[in-house]
Amino acid sequence: MNAKPFRAAVVQAGSIPFDAPATLAKLEGLIAQCAERRVQLAVFPEAFVGGYPKGITFGAVVGARRPEGRDWFARYFGAAIAVPGAETAQIGKACAKARLFAVVGAIERDGGTLYCSALFFGPDGALLGKHRKLMPTAAERLIWGYGDGSTLPVFDTPHGRLGAVICWENYMPMLRMAMYAKNVQLYCAPTADDRDTWLPTMQTVALEGRCFVLSACQYVARGAYPADYPCELSNDPGFVLMRGGSCIVSPLGRMLAAPDFSGETILEAEIDPADIVRGKYDFDVAGHYARPDVFTLQVNEAPQPAVRHASNV
Repeated sequence: MNAKPFRAAVVQAGSIPFDAPATLAKLEGLIAQCAERRVQLAVFPEAFVGGYPKGITFGAVVGARRPEGRDWFARYFGAAIAVPGAETAQIGKACAKARLFAVVGAIERDGGTLYCSALFFGPDGALLGKHRKLMPTAAERLIWGYGDGSTLPVFDTPHGRLGAVICWENYMPMLRMAMYAKNVQLYCAPTADDRDTWLPTMQTVALEGRCFVLSACQYVARGAYPADYPCELSNDPGFVLMRGGSCIVSPLGRMLAAPDFSGETILEAEIDPADIVRGKYDFDVAGHYARPDVFTLQVNEAPQPAVRHASNV
């Protein structure tokens, strides 16, 4: 491949939950910092815009929902953004000023439903597209809808083919295989998983797909949330709800940017796209290492609306 080496970054920072304008202002500042470091691709964590509501129950128990939980959902809904919309235009302007590609985790509002999405922006400020999380995890299913196969994009860029898989979607083997078949080369993994076990997962994905993996997780404490936020984990403002662990991994599984758990930071690495070809010399899971005579995968990428309107003939 002919792409030249370039600098990429994973931005480990906390959003300002329930406050989209403040989070967008922080995002603009972080994008500007990436530009100062000559970064050409910046990846932000899952649910950065809109916030990851860690520790809240939204008043739900089996068979009942409490009124205060509905109130908190309304507050959370109010911090979500339309895609496209005024907020994506604001992010696009920041990317155009910085002249970089960005992948930004956001809570997307569509009708009465929220989606956990990854948004892709170009260095010209264009919103290239989005990926909606296919399978929210555990209690996330209460507040987020399910994406469908129509938002599984991989974009051609001067740096390589760019795509994203969000958090525990990375534990879905068939989704990973679908992305490998699209020849994803810059595999972005925005996440809220800050456990030690996440890191070997990212190394496995890099080795399996022979791609660069860029994983960004928030570093955020309880104090970033509203004072009346009913967190089940702790109400100590200093309690760390997500401790980071962002990283960049090479196609042969080597840590190019080692995980950091100490606070907010921007982790950078020099990416040589030729390393992808070097890695696929002996392993191409959707190519010469595949066995389509034994295993095949069918992927439905058609939109799945709840209502289909058929015109009269």
